[in-house]
Amino acid sequence: MTMTGKFMGAVLCASLLFTPAAFAQDGGPLARPIYERDQWLPPSVPTSDDVLRVPTPATYNAPKGSFVLVGGRLFDGTGKAARPATVVVIGKTITAVLEPGDRNWPAEAVVHDVTGKTVMPGLIDLHTHLTFMAGSDAASVYSSANLSASESTMRAVKRMSVYLESGITSVRDVASHGDVPFVLKRLQASGEVPGPRIFTAGQLITQTGGHAAIHTFGPGWPEVANGNPNGMARIASGPDGWREAVRIQFAKGADLIKLASEYSQDEITAAVDEAHSLGLPVTVDAETQYIDMAIKAGVDSIEHPLPRSDAAVALMAKRGIASVPTMIAYRVIQRGSGGYFGSTSRRFELNETTIEAMAAKMRRAGVKMGIGLDVVALAGTGFLPGSYIDELESFTRIGFTKSEALVAATKTGAEIMRMGDRLGTIEPGKLADIIVVDGNPDQDFAALRRVKTAFVNGRLMLQDGRIYKEPHVEVPLPERK
Repeated sequence: MTMTGKFMGAVLCASLLFTPAAFAQDGGPLARPIYERDQWLPPSVPTSDDVLRVPTPATYNAPKGSFVLVGGRLFDGTGKAARPATVVVIGKTITAVLEPGDRNWPAEAVVHDVTGKTVMPGLIDLHTHLTFMAGSDAASVYSSANLSASESTMRAVKRMSVYLESGITSVRDVASHGDVPFVLKRLQASGEVPGPRIFTAGQLITQTGGHAAIHTFGPGWPEVANGNPNGMARIASGPDGWREAVRIQFAKGADLIKLASEYSQDEITAAVDEAHSLGLPVTVDAETQYIDMAIKAGVDSIEHPLPRSDAAVALMAKRGIASVPTMIAYRVIQRGSGGYFGSTSRRFELNETTIEAMAAKMRRAGVKMGIGLDVVALAGTGFLPGSYIDELESFTRIGFTKSEALVAATKTGAEIMRMGDRLGTIEPGKLADIIVVDGNPDQDFAALRRVKTAFVNGRLMLQDGRIYKEPHVEVPLPERK
């Protein structure tokens, strides 16, 4: 390590020495726990297939008909070894996993012969920004693309197709422009727009000058900074302001709340308390002392492999606070531009060695970890599926087996989104988010470059590696009376 690196490390360690004492007597989170809506909703009451769990008709967003996947090897995402099996789906629900040779399925079911291929749960990307500026737009935060909802929508729709082609059937969008992610979430769920399920935070919440605050800017700033309806971030100030910012995202239909440093303890505690009171989990983009504050408040997950004390890592494991390390994002930044420059929320040593070392430390401590990419710089989704494969390989370097890494990409990802009862595994009763891979991804991640078929919510959305959409059905003109 260079002298500069040693000095920075010493300063960081010294600053963190103040926090373990506060952790020595862990009295639990300051914010209240998440309000569990399901306690008031017995299984007989159907609800929406998202975190909100709003009562819906039983047939809501369910396609008609049934299908069967026959002849393949099943990697079900539960941690069991792959095995030969037949998967039966009726509407949007997996109804049976049969032994080979068992033909107990509806007579009218569409039969897909997947001999020689692997059937598995769709992959999950826990850290996306569907509308983030691309290419030359990203070079200027004052670009009109930062304020145009129509351009943001077109970027997102294009990316949704790429995610699906890469076998990703669910994305957790942790900050996008305005109401775009909410509109696309609804259209995808109804089958009108092909792509992965969207679980969205809406706008990221931060303070004036905080991480990502720059993405509220545009012509007219600062007048529009706090209320810019098309910005990716919302600036809030004071505990009441942070509560109100949470309520605004909830009112739009958020599945989670995304917070970012910097903030005061009172601010983040108020935001987490408000989100939990509404039944929403909270994730945070934070570093050093701000991670301590987030843990103290009671957040549910922490993005990125940024510096934190050993005490903070231990408390994450103890309290069940998940990690989404996004190691690939920092490799792309490091290799593409030489480093993470110009950000006041990244004032520490940050390189490929430090990010993997922090992720490995969390793995050893027993912190729950899921797969998220956050690759929005340079080519962004153009790196897929290689960027997802690279993140899986990173997980094997920090202590996961190949099968465990794929479980992190499916089952654990669903659990982190609070959707583990409906997604992430191929089991009876789960929603039919299924991909068919030409090869054995549990043995060789490179097979994920050959995703041939994808079903989302029981709908065929990828066929022969290409986006599939039901053909238009003509509606008869009204007859003359």
